Amino acid sequence: MTYSVGGLIQAVDYNGFVSTNAANINGIWSTGATTFGYGEAAVSTVAAAATVTATQWTTLNSRISSMASHQGTTITSRSNPTTGSTIAILANLATDVTAITNARGNASASGAQTTTFSGTTAKTSQTGSGDTAWTITFTHTITWASADAARYFFNAGGRIKWETNKSSTGNPGDAEWNDLATTLVGDLYITMGSQFGTQTIASTAYTGTTKIGGTGTPNTLTTTTGWYGLTTTDTQLYRQFADTAPYTGQFISLNAKTAGTGTQLVLTTTWVDPGGDPAPGGTNIITGGTATASPFTSFGTAPATVVTLFVPSSTYLTSAAWGTPTIAASVTSS
Repeated sequence: MTYSVGGLIQAVDYNGFVSTNAANINGIWSTGATTFGYGEAAVSTVAAAATVTATQWTTLNSRISSMASHQGTTITSRSNPTTGSTIAILANLATDVTAITNARGNASASGAQTTTFSGTTAKTSQTGSGDTAWTITFTHTITWASADAARYFFNAGGRIKWETNKSSTGNPGDAEWNDLATTLVGDLYITMGSQFGTQTIASTAYTGTTKIGGTGTPNTLTTTTGWYGLTTTDTQLYRQFADTAPYTGQFISLNAKTAGTGTQLVLTTTWVDPGGDPAPGGTNIITGGTATASPFTSFGTAPATVVTLFVPSSTYLTSAAWGTPTIAASVTSS
């Protein structure tokens, strides 16, 4: 590369920073691939024999600044070239492009939380019969308009939030299930995962599957598995057993997979009672209760699993290329 102090600034130098160097701005700013790409409009390159103008350098500088501001990455302070002047070397340009490449999964702020879902996310009727085993299955499907839109969502700092709750009473088995769903189980956040590494989003570190809150110690927590570690076959991300005898066989678990050729994330939550008459009074029945409504603001009293999402911040990524993901919910029992 010819870009150095005292040298002529050539089109190949500019184009390297835009798209052809190992670390380049379009690889992060535009389409990219896998963990690279925010989905913004690509910066144009310059014809090989053309003169690189002050306006073009200003555009390049502006994109670097926007990405750094979105991520919270510190870069070199520099002034843009002005039309009619000789364009001097812009200091530490390669260093700054490398810095924003390495920090591409970070986001200094979060976008709005999407709390609207279709379908049903609570089991409002009673579950169980005598001392027989039972399972409640909650399914949530998050859908993007395209596989690229899903990539842009996670690459730019989007998060999926999962949480459970139950507060209804009336049967002997209710108290321990209320404790499990509301106290032991924390909130889970799904982000990019180990293919990128730890993301810092709005000052909080996320590793792929990140548990926040909840007093229980999970029996399973695949902390580094996120969106990019999932396949079309279920992966168990989380399992939490009850902590008080004789109820310690009861658990809540979360499995995840992709679907729709990379356009969907399917989360399957199971609440499982293995049966065997552990409850005083000879029953494993738990009470239903009131529903949890959309848009989600608070839980009802019935067993519920809620999935919401936080879109990336669009302060600097103004095209919001991740679109408007939707959430569909359903509940079955057996």
